[in-house]
Amino acid sequence: MKRIKDLPASDRPREKLQQKGAEALSDIELIAILLGRGIEGHDVMSVADSVLKALDNSNDKPDIEALKKIEGMGVAKAILIVAALEFARRRIRPEGLKISFPADVLPLIQNYADRKQEHFICVSINGANEIIKSRVVSVGLINRTQVYLREVFANI
Repeated sequence: MKRIKDLPASDRPREKLQQKGAEALSDIELIAILLGRGIEGHDVMSVADSVLKALDNSNDKPDIEALKKIEGMGVAKAILIVAALEFARRRIRPEGLKISFPADVLPLIQNYADRKQEHFICVSINGANEIIKSRVVSVGLINRTQVYLREVFANI
């Protein structure tokens, strides 16, 4: 990946956020903004990519110890990521959001559109069509993923 300094000013995450808003940024760019900078030998975008992969594998429970194992991540950055995710979880709750049409689910899963791998996402709703939980069940290859029913129905 390119270093932030090598990108044109309009493609840098902070400048892009200022010009186009947070919705225009990919998940990697959002994490890069939280991290601030990389370390020698590891640019912030590659560290952000590693963090995103670790978060995708954590089943909605980011682990500080797992994040600290990423090259370029220290305790402070790992804690910052976990705290930011917890703050967002508390403030923006999909639970209770009512689903009237299939298109109502799109805002919940739109952040997966730029991923390079297939993601099987399960959005559980109750009898009143309110969201109980949204989670990634399986992450696969570029064009397919294998899904087991026990994983779909686990932890609902």
